[in-house]
Amino acid sequence: MVALEILDNPNCSGTDYQVFQEVGPARPLKKMRLSREGRESWYWVTGYGEDSRICPAYAQRVADSGGGTSFLVYGGAWGIRFKPEDHASEPWDLSSSHQWGEPFKFYGDESDLVYE
Repeated sequence: MVALEILDNPNCSGTDYQVFQEVGPARPLKKMRLSREGRESWYWVTGYGEDSRICPAYAQRVADSGGGTSFLVYGGAWGIRFKPEDHASEPWDLSSSHQWGEPFKFYGDESDLVYE
């Protein structure tokens, strides 16, 4: 089981305590393809810990309520954070207008995930 509870924090809004049934192992993740502002692109992803500490982001296959599976992307106590691939040299920073945070994300297509 994967249990997540993200409290409100400077990176993202919080979520209630949730439990997910593991179907496969967690794997460190570095990039994923996302659709944002009507455009599909690659984005770097990291985990965000308390006090803005960077930590690994992971993708793990979990069971979904419809009987299938999807990938749960998660990170630290403050969730996960994304930045565009073309801003790779920019440090992870809560004040960056190019970056955003989320508690976690579900994703269906493993071909859009790039592992460490």
